[in-house]
Amino acid sequence: MSLYTTIHLHNTVPGREADYADWFDGKHRGDLERLRGFRSADRYEVSPEQVMPDIPQPWRFLSVYEFDYAAPEIDLPALGPLLAEPRDAGLTDDSTQSERIYSYRLYSDWRFSPNHQPGKPFSGVSIILGNITAGREAEYHKWYDEVHALEVTGVPGKVAMKRGRLADLQIEPRRYCPGCELVFCAQQTDNLAFTVQDFIDRARGNSPSGVVFQPRSKAGSFARTVHYFRKISGTEFWDGGIAYDGDLSVYPL
Repeated sequence: MSLYTTIHLHNTVPGREADYADWFDGKHRGDLERLRGFRSADRYEVSPEQVMPDIPQPWRFLSVYEFDYAAPEIDLPALGPLLAEPRDAGLTDDSTQSERIYSYRLYSDWRFSPNHQPGKPFSGVSIILGNITAGREAEYHKWYDEVHALEVTGVPGKVAMKRGRLADLQIEPRRYCPGCELVFCAQQTDNLAFTVQDFIDRARGNSPSGVVFQPRSKAGSFARTVHYFRKISGTEFWDGGIAYDGDLSVYPL
């Protein structure tokens, strides 16, 4: 079995937001339940709090689909017709061809930090569509697994991370993707502004916590986009995944 995450970045036609929500939480969920390997589907709306505020946020909504496929080449394309429905029904606005559907094969399930509150829902997520500096893939993964993931999920309000590689197989319409690497983080917080600011401060070395991130690895390309979203619909909580086996005591909260 292989874990896959498909992200659907989109905008609704003005005035059709409620219709889209009804479709997603009604007929769409029923159709998803019949797909092989389906695990969960959650929907998010872009938040005003962004760690890189100068980066454009062209999408108001993000839907996230989680699957555990036995045969991705057979099962992944089955999601395509379901995502075409709101487009065909005039619920999504693709007049500028802004809609994006990207599928990633995950390296692992959620890896939770001690911040995680089991049994409570995620309040939101952030996604990085990133890239690896050419020739430095092993270094990139080592930095994320042993250093940066621990730093990031040690920030108050950040509770979990999982990562993946852009799959060879994609759902139509296939459009340019700015990042072959997905960094997917979950939040549990009612003060995202504080979480975002403390993340920035830890990276810059001036957090009131006294925690300072290690220098950013040059294996991670600066060709990346970062997007924060708040949860508006989906599973009540996710209590799967695996815990970090690293020493998180060096990242006090």
